[in-house]
Amino acid sequence: MEKKLHDNGCDPARRADGYDTVGSIETNVADGFTMVAVGDLIVSRALMEGRHPGIHAIAEILRNGDATFGNMESVIFDIRSFKGSPQAEHGGAYHVSLPEVGPDLKAMGFNIMGRANNHTLDWGLEGMRATGRILDESGIIHAGAGENLAEASAARFLETARGRVALVSFTTSFTPMSRACDPAGEAPGRPGLYALRLTESIVVPPTMLESLRNVSDSLPNPSPDHKNPNRLSLAGATFKSGDKAGYSYEPDAGDVADILRNVRRGKQFSDFCVVTNHCHEPGNWSQEPPDYEQSFARKTIDAGADAYVGHGPHLLRGIEIYKGRPILYSLGNFFYDDLRTPVGADMFALYGKNPRTDTDAEVTVDEETKGYPRAGGFVGALAAPIYYESIITVSRFERNHLAELRLYPIELGYAQRFANRGIPKLVARSQAKAILERLQKLSEPFGTEIAFENDVGVIKLPGASR
Repeated sequence: MEKKLHDNGCDPARRADGYDTVGSIETNVADGFTMVAVGDLIVSRALMEGRHPGIHAIAEILRNGDATFGNMESVIFDIRSFKGSPQAEHGGAYHVSLPEVGPDLKAMGFNIMGRANNHTLDWGLEGMRATGRILDESGIIHAGAGENLAEASAARFLETARGRVALVSFTTSFTPMSRACDPAGEAPGRPGLYALRLTESIVVPPTMLESLRNVSDSLPNPSPDHKNPNRLSLAGATFKSGDKAGYSYEPDAGDVADILRNVRRGKQFSDFCVVTNHCHEPGNWSQEPPDYEQSFARKTIDAGADAYVGHGPHLLRGIEIYKGRPILYSLGNFFYDDLRTPVGADMFALYGKNPRTDTDAEVTVDEETKGYPRAGGFVGALAAPIYYESIITVSRFERNHLAELRLYPIELGYAQRFANRGIPKLVARSQAKAILERLQKLSEPFGTEIAFENDVGVIKLPGASR
């Protein structure tokens, strides 16, 4: 909708002399502003000085961004002197990043990071706080976790030569007791992460819903909505009628309003605003985003976001361009290097196990991989090559609109030994083509076209100059 102008021809948010009166949410970066974005950073060690062919070519792309973003999906601390402990409820593994990871990521080119995800509190509040301290000391701006909800939800700011960048980070995938809360009366605030709560429903055909209704009616305490022809609650799950079986999500209205308010506020105090969401739903098997996300992502753009960056399911999802702004539904993995701790298992069950005598105890990474159906191994759970293929996105803005989005295919050493697995390198020819063709197919429902130029995907907006 076009903005109405005052009689003097000025934007209503500005006086005739150009003074901003209410806080503009217009983009205000210098031409050539570039945002580099990647997906999940699951990395246990410093890499820049190691023998990792291709890492310096990757770093060259990252360093060329004014704002270079990644999702920190690990906890950074010195495990030798750590006074905390792993939490009973974890995000699927107990990730550990050594303290030298912080300066290494900075040297690689990262300067902003999201913190809100299902691993934020793997090692409790001590781990959450240690991660924040190390990122601060490394000069990396981070958002999404804090000492209370106000701190976790607030935009954080990066100063660049082409404009001030705001970052708002939240997650729909989080462990119990990890949400941050503000003070209530005499109760102090609760440290934690910034969450967007979702209500999940299972969509089934009408005939199947009727069969479930018969089950409910036969129970001593039938569902309170058992007379509703389109909806039924049974055994802790909500089912609703639909043409295609699957999952449906309804975001919490209060959380949505709060996020949009923080996005708008962040943009009013910056020139460019990045919104980032860690979303595993409906599951790591799905290459399509959940049904709520397109509408929600567009609302964040309307509220002032210049880019919506998704991650979480460890694989690529499609790309949409909305009002000249990129919506990246999932950028998959960028690092996938943490096999230091038992993963995918109940720590209560693992404590006290003797790997030399207990057949159920995890013994080696190799056994963990082979025994995934029994023990839930990190590698076994996500062992397919698709989880080790991703992209680096480079969004260039001219005249405060996206001019070009370049997509650099990467591969994370799926076939490598464990010492070298999970570390990205640029790929070419048939592998680059396969990654880009898959991304093109996933982006088609959003009307996005990707051209191929010398093993790089390119989304160029009409009228944009090179």
